[in-house]
Amino acid sequence: SDSTRMPAANHSFYLRHCYLNNDFSAGRMVVGGVTLDLSKVKIPIYNLATREDHIAPAKSVFRGSGFFGGPVTYVLSGSGHIAGVINPPAKGKYQYWTNGPVEGTYEDWVANAHETPGSWWPHWQAWIEEMDGRRVAARTPGGKGEALLGDAPGTYVTIEA
Repeated sequence: SDSTRMPAANHSFYLRHCYLNNDFSAGRMVVGGVTLDLSKVKIPIYNLATREDHIAPAKSVFRGSGFFGGPVTYVLSGSGHIAGVINPPAKGKYQYWTNGPVEGTYEDWVANAHETPGSWWPHWQAWIEEMDGRRVAARTPGGKGEALLGDAPGTYVTIEA
């Protein structure tokens, strides 16, 4: 299983304000005395959903795209919550759909979307490079006096629940 790895109080706060009361999307969620307002997020957003996602349904992710104050690129990937996201191009699996601005209904967006075979990753890479093509070197783990946490994938995966 893949647990949330969150302290109980944080998990309770998250569920209460993001799901039960829907405070986050309604602009009523307060963290550290600051009310979170997605309409103030003006930077470009790449919002990925997966067609068969049972945790973050594609229609809900589409609707959520409208809460941001800046431009949103909504992309729908084939498959579900994990396989639709972790889909390396070399595997040649699934497909993804793109369309213009996030407007109208989800059903209309899907009906007019362009299907592209394969991974959405190259589309995302092109989107990032369009925003800013500069690249920076990866940092060296343990550099600048940082403590090493251990080799990937990490020790938490060996913990038995």
